[in-house]
Amino acid sequence: MRSPITTHILDTSLGRPAAGVPVRLERLDTEWSVLAEAETDSDGRVTDLLRPDQLVAGTYRMFFDTDSYWERRGEKGFYPFVEIVFSVDEVQEHYHVPLLLNPFGYSTYRGS
Repeated sequence: MRSPITTHILDTSLGRPAAGVPVRLERLDTEWSVLAEAETDSDGRVTDLLRPDQLVAGTYRMFFDTDSYWERRGEKGFYPFVEIVFSVDEVQEHYHVPLLLNPFGYSTYRGS
């Protein structure tokens, strides 16, 4: 079964997926709890963060360790990490959280 929360990182400075980026998924209860940790694959994706029965409504955060990615590439990025906080309202839906990344900026959106 596919994880109900997935991500995909594209390095827009290269026009290619960003492989090997450490990703951490957390959920906010009274404080942030780590649910899963992974690393993007060769296609820049993480598709196995949670089982469908683990998804509950609430506030989630994806943490991307972009500093380690830039260091491996021999580059210096302006943002050492990226945090994306989002809400899950419908637990039967799929939440895809893409990250478009370059050394001096990033953007995100709700994907499909």
